[in-house]
Amino acid sequence: MLADVDVFISNYTLVDPEIYQLWIEGFSSSEAVCYLKQKGFGSSFGAPIDLIASEVLDHYRTYSLIERLLHAPTKLLEQSCFQLEPQTRDFIIEKYYSIDDLVAREILGKKLSSRYRKDLDEVSEKTCVKLKSCRRQFDNVKRIFKAVEELPGNITNNIKQLFSVSDELAKKYASIVFLACLRFETSKKKLQFLAFSDLFACSQAIMIYWTYTYQHSGPEYYDTEMDKEFLLDLRELRCLLDKEKEIKHLVCLRLKPVLLERAYFELDTNFRSYWRAFITIACNLHRNRELRDLFLDLCEKLIEPWRQNGWSKEQVNKFVSAITQSVLDLEISRDQETRCLWDRYMQVISICLDHMFHI
Repeated sequence: MLADVDVFISNYTLVDPEIYQLWIEGFSSSEAVCYLKQKGFGSSFGAPIDLIASEVLDHYRTYSLIERLLHAPTKLLEQSCFQLEPQTRDFIIEKYYSIDDLVAREILGKKLSSRYRKDLDEVSEKTCVKLKSCRRQFDNVKRIFKAVEELPGNITNNIKQLFSVSDELAKKYASIVFLACLRFETSKKKLQFLAFSDLFACSQAIMIYWTYTYQHSGPEYYDTEMDKEFLLDLRELRCLLDKEKEIKHLVCLRLKPVLLERAYFELDTNFRSYWRAFITIACNLHRNRELRDLFLDLCEKLIEPWRQNGWSKEQVNKFVSAITQSVLDLEISRDQETRCLWDRYMQVISICLDHMFHI
């Protein structure tokens, strides 16, 4: 008795999102099989464990072959060995370059060396991310850093163009590259409470407001290069130290109606030390060492005293907003230049303090 058999042949490479995700997360093939079996993978048609294992191994072999092309995603667009639909190609690139915030935080401040790569088992243990995944993420960071650190123009756009990742992911890598290029201090014990999301927000603000791209556009300008003229000009803000009484008066007028009596009294008592911290940090940013220690200085000179005095996040934001606006409202000689410097400086400081102040 003859039977009709339908045969379909395709050269398109199939990517199973669930199995690919397990490969990305560093699961071995046997771990992936056990995980899928526990989740009921294939149970709807009674697939035996050896069939699931065969399926997983087949996918893993395919992903391992594709991986070498993922190191330079533009090659994936040009090659003909793996026929991938555009949405599938975009999916595997995005997933391959995905980075866990916990792993990114551990990488920040570390030298991207082979020696550090050997110590990633400590990162794996601390973050509960599999070692294979930690190595993938570290290698991706190192690869992207080498590719874009000396390229002119916008880092985010350069990363998107070279590695075909989304805007959101490119911004994450751009922040890591930026903090590494400028060697910002992020590893000290006092800064360990900061999450990657906090440092991401701070670095993005610095890139927008304090680099040459703030007032210039064009491929010849780098957003990994600080605006040195601006940082030198910030020394002019020292003249505001003589205006302490006027500024304190304006700040207190703004905050007295919205602060509790105890909080207002504490602010009135310690205003001078807070005010001088803002000006001192600004006037020293032209020095490379002081710039690299920006987060540490904000922590030691402002955040720690505020914590010790029982400030809330709402109180911090109200105070920063009040002190920013009070200087802008002040009548001072060369007022327009000073106001512009102060406003550009506080655009970054306000964002940093908002994200760095944790209760």
